[in-house]
Amino acid sequence: MISSLTRVLAPLICLACSLGQIYAVDALPENWRDDYVPEGDAHTSIEQHFRFNNGTEPATLDPQLMTGVPEGRLALAMFSGLVGLHPQTLQPVPDLAESWTISDDGLTYTFTLREGLTWSDNTPLTSESVVASWKRLLTPATAAEYAYQIFYVKNAQAFFKGQLPFEDVGIKNPNPRTLVVELAQVTPWFIELCAFQTLAPVPTHVIEQHGERWTRPEHIVTSGPFHLVDWKPRQHLVMEKSNTYWESDKVTLKKITALPYDDMNTALQVFRKGDMEWMPGVPVDQVQELRNDPDYFAMPYLGIYFYRFNVTHPALKKKEVRQALSMAIQRSVITENITQAGERPVSYFCPPMGNYTPKGGLEYDRDKARELLTQAEYPNGEGFPVLEILYNTSDSHKAIAENIAQQWREVLGINATARNREWQTYLADLRTLNFQVARSAWIGDYYDPNTFYDCFIKDGGNNRTGWSNAEYDKLLKQSKATIDPQERQEIYDRMEQILLVEDPAIVPLYHYVYKGMLKEQVLGFEHNPRDYHPFQYIWLEP
Repeated sequence: MISSLTRVLAPLICLACSLGQIYAVDALPENWRDDYVPEGDAHTSIEQHFRFNNGTEPATLDPQLMTGVPEGRLALAMFSGLVGLHPQTLQPVPDLAESWTISDDGLTYTFTLREGLTWSDNTPLTSESVVASWKRLLTPATAAEYAYQIFYVKNAQAFFKGQLPFEDVGIKNPNPRTLVVELAQVTPWFIELCAFQTLAPVPTHVIEQHGERWTRPEHIVTSGPFHLVDWKPRQHLVMEKSNTYWESDKVTLKKITALPYDDMNTALQVFRKGDMEWMPGVPVDQVQELRNDPDYFAMPYLGIYFYRFNVTHPALKKKEVRQALSMAIQRSVITENITQAGERPVSYFCPPMGNYTPKGGLEYDRDKARELLTQAEYPNGEGFPVLEILYNTSDSHKAIAENIAQQWREVLGINATARNREWQTYLADLRTLNFQVARSAWIGDYYDPNTFYDCFIKDGGNNRTGWSNAEYDKLLKQSKATIDPQERQEIYDRMEQILLVEDPAIVPLYHYVYKGMLKEQVLGFEHNPRDYHPFQYIWLEP
C-alpha cells in the first residue's frame, strides 16, 4: 500500500526491441494493482469525490477526435484501451485485454479480451467492437486527426486512402475474445499506442444511432472506470464510478468533477478554499511564492513548448524570415522571467530519450537574425507586415507571446502582436491554418522519438503548419524501418536539421515541466514524465 503521496519523478521506462518483443527494464510484480487499493477504513470517513481543474471546456468527448491534453484527461476516466499504462513506470499493463502475444518477427499481435466485458449500457464489448472502432477511426469521414497512429497496421493507410477494402486491413477478430493485428513493419511502440485514447474502442452501436450527439450526457456510453452523468458548459463536468467497468471493485473514487477555469488565479482561489484537490498549472506570477507551499509540485515532462509557423502565409513563405524569427528569440528570458519553474530553454524539438540525443536547431543570434531578414528583403523590418501570434487563453501563454512579440520588435524591427482565443476556437484556427504564428506544445504519446518527429509528415493530422519536405518524409519512413540506435540517431539528426534549421516549420522554446497544486490527502497519484494519472488508482484519505 502507498502510505503517502510519492512526490519524486518515477524513472522513465526504457524500451528496446529485439525480434519484435518489447522488454521493460523491471518486470512488474503480479500484485502491483494492490498498491493502489487503500488498506484499512480511513478512506471511508471522507467523501470519495475528486475535483480538479481541467483548464477549459473540452473540445470533444469523442476519443477518436481528441487532440488536446484537457480532452485526454477525460478520456482516461471514461474510456479503456486494450492496454493501460502503469501510473508510475508507464509500463503497458492489461486493461480490456487480459493478455497479448507478439510473434517472433514482431509483426503480429494477438490480444485476448477479458470475458464478460460490457459497455456502460450493458451491451457486450467484444473484439468486434474494437474492429468496428478502428474501422471508424480509419474512415476519412470521421476526420480523426490522429488516424495516422494506426497506419502501422498492414494496409490501414491504403484503406484510409480508398485504395483497398477494409477486409484487406490487418485487423481480424476470429472470435469475440480474440483480436489479431498484423503490422506493416516492426513497431516497438505499438503496445503503448494501444493505451492511447485514439485507439480506445468507441460504442459504434450508439454512434450509429445518435451521430455527433452521441457524447451528450443522455446518450454517451463508455467503457472506462467512470461514466459521464452531468455536463454544464463553463461550470463543470461530472463523472461517477461505473459499475460496468471490469475492475470496478478496485476503484475507490465515487465521483470526479472536472472544472473549466482558464484563469489560474481563479483556480488557485478555489483550490485554497478546499473546493479542489488537483490543479494542473499555476499563475505564472506566483510560481516563486508557491515553491514553499507543500501542495505545490514541479516535475520534468516529456514535452516541448514551441511555436508553429504557417508557412503558407505570404509573410512566412521565405525560409530566411522563419530562420530570422527563430534566431531573434532569447529563450532563457522566458524561462528565467516568466515560467520560472525549472523549464530548460532548448533549440531542439524532440527531447533526449533512450539512446537518442538531439543536437538542437537555431540558437539566439541577433546579428545573424537581422542579416537573414535583410536577405529576405526586409532590412530592419521595413515593409514587413504586422505579425500576429495566436495563443489559447492562459496567463502564461499571454506573457510568453507578448515577450516574444517584444523581442521581435527590438531585434528585427517588425511589428508583432498577440491574439488570444478560447480553446475550441484556437484549435479550429490551428486546423484551418487561420494564423501566422501559433503557440503550441507536444507531449510524447509513447517513449520513442517517433512520437515527436512524425507530427510533421506531409498532410499529417498534427502538422498544422502547411509545411512539407520530401526528404524529411523519406527519412521518417527509414527511421521506422530500423531498430539500430546509431542509424536512427543519424536519421533523426538529419530530420532535425531540415525541420528546425534549413527550412524551419517550428521554433522550439523550452523543455516542459508539469507543475501545479495537489492536496496531500490525495493518494495513488504518481508523478511521471507524461503527466499521466489514471483516476482508477487514486483515492482520498483524511
